[in-house]
Amino acid sequence: MSGYTFRRAVREYIPLIIGISGGTGSGKTYSAMRMAKGMAGGKPFCVLDTENGRASHYAEQFVFDVGDLRAPFTPDSYADAIVAADKAGYPVILVDSMTHSWAGDGGVLDMQEAELDRMAGQDWKKREACKMASWIRPKLSLKGMMSKLLQVKAHLVLTFRAEEKIEMVRGKDGHMEVRKKESLVGKDGWIPICEKNTLFECTCSFLLLASAPGIPHPIKLQEQHKPCFSPTACIDESAGEQLAKWAMGTDTKDARGATPPERPDEAGNVAGGSNSATQAYITKLKLSESVRAASTVLNEMLADDGLTAEDRQLLQARGKQKMQELSREI
Repeated sequence: MSGYTFRRAVREYIPLIIGISGGTGSGKTYSAMRMAKGMAGGKPFCVLDTENGRASHYAEQFVFDVGDLRAPFTPDSYADAIVAADKAGYPVILVDSMTHSWAGDGGVLDMQEAELDRMAGQDWKKREACKMASWIRPKLSLKGMMSKLLQVKAHLVLTFRAEEKIEMVRGKDGHMEVRKKESLVGKDGWIPICEKNTLFECTCSFLLLASAPGIPHPIKLQEQHKPCFSPTACIDESAGEQLAKWAMGTDTKDARGATPPERPDEAGNVAGGSNSATQAYITKLKLSESVRAASTVLNEMLADDGLTAEDRQLLQARGKQKMQELSREI
């Protein structure tokens, strides 16, 4: 006997982790508050505030309890605060913001620098040799925090700051030029400030821009959650309500009246605009910086039941071409 047992899979209660990132003026905190309110179902939710009391600016608009997180912003301190809020019985825990665990005072970047000082001191040649090893303990701490977050029973809404970045690239004429940095998790040069895999650990994650406050630009959005969001409407209480219903095992219907994605032409353009599922996959493939990243996009596409056979054929051809290009660059 193998000792293994198997049972029919049934979708039961699933605690959600939602990531919302954005720069100043993008509406990330307000959007997170609206989502948390909808997810909480009329009950008070908890806000863990690292922004020097800024969450309390919304005290007249939302009913919530607040807890202040102070430096050092280590991953362990975040995990302890979130676990404590979970034990207190809050249905939703909003953390504003998670960025400090990475780039704040005492966060992972500071931990790595301290570890490098411990290992090599001011010996710059030794520091260069120890740089990779100095990441081991900080990354393990971050991994431990994420493992604890995945065990929390409450829904989590995590906000992340974003910053505008540029990069130097060689143009077709051979000259170097400055352009907005392209990234699988960014848009228009805006990149979330966090460890590169964190937003993919979330159930759903989005980037908001100051040019269109509150409008979600998906970073990770699976097919079953797409009905909860509109590419042209702000994140609101309705989105939170629909996500909470799905998490309880209740089927949700698209209350926003979203229409299926339109067909792409041979150039990969879609008449319905860049918000269609097919165009989103094409964009992700275009921005993929490695064979592994492109392969991840293709696997996600193959698991998407909303695509037609022609969509898949087009995307597979684009994916094969992209991976051949990336392979030649290695």
